[in-house]
Amino acid sequence: MAIDNMISVEFTEQELTKLGNALNEIAQLLSGKVINLTPEERKQYGSIGDKNKVFVDKCKAYMEQNIDTLPKTIDKHEFDKDYKARQQIEEPLRKLLQLAEMLSDTKILLDFDNYNGSLSYYRYVKFLATQNTPGITSIYADLNQHFQSMGKRAKKAPDTPEAPHAPQGE
Repeated sequence: MAIDNMISVEFTEQELTKLGNALNEIAQLLSGKVINLTPEERKQYGSIGDKNKVFVDKCKAYMEQNIDTLPKTIDKHEFDKDYKARQQIEEPLRKLLQLAEMLSDTKILLDFDNYNGSLSYYRYVKFLATQNTPGITSIYADLNQHFQSMGKRAKKAPDTPEAPHAPQGE
């Protein structure tokens, strides 16, 4: 029995199919309406914080109350369309970000459990290899490769991963 099992989750094939279909439906609904910026473009355009949202809200209100102050360089119809679309996507975005965080957190704990279980298996295989258990030496040699470069980085306990309780990669 697992000593440190942090999470126990199962998905049925039906649930995974429904999840995939729901995500595909969302992607299809958003197709042609959302943009995928490059990392450089994200830096270039940035995002506005709460204070600047208040500024935009105030400017919109002033534009509507004082139409004569609106510069000819601003397409008010396009401004209003962008403003409305931004408001419309804020709530679904918050919900999607919350769900993405929950999925990510769940994956972190699943990875943690799998990695620690794998470490326990490795340690047991190492023990069996010292006992000359038939067929175990090749398993130990294969798994031991994952710990070979660690001695070069720092003096650590033998067969201890870089982050003792955290999976590496991904």
